[in-house]
Amino acid sequence: MSGPLLRLTRIAQEYGTGETAVRALDGIDLEVAAGELVAVMGASGSGKSSLLSIAGGLAAPTSGTVEVEGVDLAGLSPKRIAALRRTTLGFVFQDYNLVPTLTALENVGLPLELDGWPRAKVRGAALEALAGVELGEQADRFPDDLSGGQQQRIAIARAVVGPRRLILADEPTGALDSQTGEVVLRMLRTRIDHGAGGVLVTHDARHAAWADRIVFLRDGRVADQTAASRPESLLEDVS
Repeated sequence: MSGPLLRLTRIAQEYGTGETAVRALDGIDLEVAAGELVAVMGASGSGKSSLLSIAGGLAAPTSGTVEVEGVDLAGLSPKRIAALRRTTLGFVFQDYNLVPTLTALENVGLPLELDGWPRAKVRGAALEALAGVELGEQADRFPDDLSGGQQQRIAIARAVVGPRRLILADEPTGALDSQTGEVVLRMLRTRIDHGAGGVLVTHDARHAAWADRIVFLRDGRVADQTAASRPESLLEDVS
């Protein structure tokens, strides 16, 4: 594939109509290449989560185009977009979105199972992803039996399981202590360094330092962007 994994062009998003309309996004352009992690920062209400929802096909923009691996999402049916999220897009939500009646292993393997993978391959890939977030021993436990931090790590394992090429993470370390947060960011960074692309929404400059580029939003617009300066310790961690 040539070109970026993700391309957003002149994205606008409005909520409401008339005088009460709120413009959450106003002409956003963003590209994410394979092997690149882009951090998106900004104050509350700047449009970060709206941007991520549109990039992942969870919401349609008021105007503008969203292309994932060169495919315009506007031309896809809801069924095709759902299939894309199972095979290409990994999404980490702030509120985990785990299925309470499924074990950790089953939650992580669910996208692969829905995509028709053989059960043995689903189990192997899910166990590998759980091990990557240091939760391999919790594979048979249910979400309600785990802490919030453990549930978030399961959600991250689900987002990176299998051959996902584009990882979208909305404050993925919000429920984690600093040490566990580093485990998660290191796992995300490793996937990026092996050819995936990623967008990380965060309010923490230390977490943004794991990215290659930082985009700053203000009032629904790109106010600035800069290359991230990863400390030597982070470079050593992922080498």
